[in-house]
Amino acid sequence: MASAFAPGNISCVFKIIPHPDPARMHSLGMGFTIKEGVQVSVSEQRQTRVLFNGKDINFPTVRAVVHQLIQDTDISGVVVDLTSPLPLGCGFGLSGAAALATVYALNKLMGTEKENKELAMIAHVAEVENRTGLGDVCSQYHGGCLVKLKEGAPLVADKLPIPEQPIYFRYFSPIHTSEVLRNKEQTKHINCAADTALTILKKLARTQSNPDLFTECFAVAKQFSVDSRLLSDKRVIETVAQIEAAGGVASMIMLGNGVFSTYAFNGATETQLVINPARLI
Repeated sequence: MASAFAPGNISCVFKIIPHPDPARMHSLGMGFTIKEGVQVSVSEQRQTRVLFNGKDINFPTVRAVVHQLIQDTDISGVVVDLTSPLPLGCGFGLSGAAALATVYALNKLMGTEKENKELAMIAHVAEVENRTGLGDVCSQYHGGCLVKLKEGAPLVADKLPIPEQPIYFRYFSPIHTSEVLRNKEQTKHINCAADTALTILKKLARTQSNPDLFTECFAVAKQFSVDSRLLSDKRVIETVAQIEAAGGVASMIMLGNGVFSTYAFNGATETQLVINPARLI
């Protein structure tokens, strides 16, 4: 048996970079990793089986990375046992975390000694091909608060000098990433809004020792959520407004009907922005 952990990721801003090659399709934008994530244990078995919090689950992204790693070996299958306190489909990047933790653990179990960057790319491609994400794996591979500005390079990101600190969130309902990616009108609005946000983020990324950097990033994220027309759920809109009225900053979790803030608001769960990336355990 081998085990690994990958942190959850809260995406704040994203721009879809389409490409026929899934290894070059990705997203630009900003996001940060949190202390909760996905822990996985893998062990050899006759047929592949995927569990999430003890229950069998249809998880095509995880099955794709398993197939990629074992297809040229004498291993016929593995049990992938995933555990997480976070919900699937609510914007915490769990499909990316599950895929990345799985490839790290499988690499250890099989003794194939692939480099982490190669493993991360396998997880990223599986995400793209299964339409479950475009940029979470990059963030989880690096860890921390990141801005991604280089087109055509799915695993390249710059770390923003934002320290580990409490983050508060509340989620209401999922948004299916695959449905958003298939909606051409929606993606047009997203990318137009992202271009504006990325222009500001580029300037912020070059700013040295700015004590208000995270607050300014929140403002960019909030404006992106409005301009992209993704901020449409009444509960999310009202919660963000309540936090702002109390003097806090907040925005919508991408992609999920949820809110995140540095302010401890009513009904929120506390987590932590962390800088540690995915790793073996």
